[in-house]
Amino acid sequence: MFYYRSLPSIQAMTFDLDDTLYDNVPVIRQLERKMMDWMHLNHPVSALHPVEWWQQLKTNIAQQSPELMHDVTQWRYQQVMQGLIRLGYAADEARKAAEDAINEMFYWRHQIDVPAETHRVLTLLSRQIPLISVTNGNVDPHKIGLGHYFQQTLQAGPDGFSKPYPDLFIKAQRMLDLPAGHILHVGDHLKTDVYGAKINGFAACWFNDRQKNIRTEPATALLPDVEIEQLSSLLAFV
Repeated sequence: MFYYRSLPSIQAMTFDLDDTLYDNVPVIRQLERKMMDWMHLNHPVSALHPVEWWQQLKTNIAQQSPELMHDVTQWRYQQVMQGLIRLGYAADEARKAAEDAINEMFYWRHQIDVPAETHRVLTLLSRQIPLISVTNGNVDPHKIGLGHYFQQTLQAGPDGFSKPYPDLFIKAQRMLDLPAGHILHVGDHLKTDVYGAKINGFAACWFNDRQKNIRTEPATALLPDVEIEQLSSLLAFV
């Protein structure tokens, strides 16, 4: 554990989910493979274009409607729907296909192997202080065995703009009814988590389990208050 500045007493914590409490990289890789398999099986016309075409379509949709980047579920829904319309589907048919695709996506999105150490640390922390999960993604902690540790889950899209925008941080502070400086936000991302926490008055903990150098990371905008390599270091604050 490395301190960049002194911390006040920590009375609550907020947690990022993806790549903080579990490794999200293999989850997304599998999800993307499975989704394309599902699309090709259930909507063979989707195979007329390569994966790159679908990825570019998603980028184009975000450029046309930037607000969708704050809701990854709706963003994917629009990608499937608009893609199939371009491939000849009627609007109603494309909407139904997109709804089915989202249901399939949610299944694979929650095939997550949560480490035993995450459960151990959250168990101990939740006995001492209130915890809230704050995510830019669309994972439901209850579906991966983590929900009972948190008093609330805030999710970009349904609950406001994504981190580092203030929406989710403001809601978390109001729910906790504590001064922001006494809430420690824990996350792996230097912009969405560290920068987002600091500009919104929270204390910030950078979870750096991949031995990155903060001085050379391009996403570094503000220093965290503390840097940790393992979640168990958080137990020192309770």
